[in-house]
Amino acid sequence: MARTLQAEPDVASTLEAITCAAVRHIGGAAAGVSLLEGGKITTVAPTDELVVTVDKLQHQFWEGPCLGAISQHHTYRTGDLESERRWPRFGPAAVGVGVRSMLAYRLFVTDTTLGALNLYSSERDAFSAQEEDNGLLFASHAAVALVGAQTEQHLQAAINARDVIGMTKGILMERHGVDAHRAFAMLVQASQHANRKLHAVAAWLVDHHLERRTR
Repeated sequence: MARTLQAEPDVASTLEAITCAAVRHIGGAAAGVSLLEGGKITTVAPTDELVVTVDKLQHQFWEGPCLGAISQHHTYRTGDLESERRWPRFGPAAVGVGVRSMLAYRLFVTDTTLGALNLYSSERDAFSAQEEDNGLLFASHAAVALVGAQTEQHLQAAINARDVIGMTKGILMERHGVDAHRAFAMLVQASQHANRKLHAVAAWLVDHHLERRTR
């Protein structure tokens, strides 16, 4: 399972593999990931639309096992959300849309929290203590696979941005008869003037240059 997760080609595929495998290897009727990026939590790779519905309730009431796993760094296993005292508003609302049991794990590497892996069931006491333990091991492998995919994606983005900036410098050097240092300074100035990131301005200039050449 761990090798399969790490073989996925990108972040989206890795997340989908994690949630599908979680249902197979841990249990429950559905799974999803609460992904933490830039201080915001979003639901990704849900195996069922019910996951999105329940997570919206957690965000609405700002309480629930998924948010708790991220903020409190604990694993949360619920037997019956209808009588759950930890989340008095979310629990009854979740039962109202068909979820009675949940299992939520923090996804992390070292001290960096990536989000939470969450499982959902319409049954009471759907998750046993053994399944919770199995899920802890699964979540560890999932976190390593996810951070690896994210790192590779960031590196690829950086390489692509560098290539585009290099192309832009070449265009500016040819168009204005300046050296590489001056061309880069012109690009930085344009970025600041437009209040846009450097690679975004560079990409626009390259696209504009190609459009002009194909006219």
